[in-house]
Amino acid sequence: MQTLLRKMGNSTGMIVPRSILGEIGVSIGTTMDLTVQDGKLIATPVSDRRRDGWAAAASVVAEEPNETEAWQGFGNEDDNELTW
Repeated sequence: MQTLLRKMGNSTGMIVPRSILGEIGVSIGTTMDLTVQDGKLIATPVSDRRRDGWAAAASVVAEEPNETEAWQGFGNEDDNELTW
């Protein structure tokens, strides 16, 4: 499959057909990492894992009957009270 490079403001853009996006499992708005290897442009989807596990951790804290124990591991183990 071929596509043309097009001028987009001060940049150059390339139209990627939906079928190709589907093949690599991305959609409009996905952040892509671009690299060049042996004269070829390689576009790889960036996986944003910054918030992985937050929901599970929040559930543990919400279910903890003793607030002091729930907050252990956040750097305040020696404090009797939480300071904001």
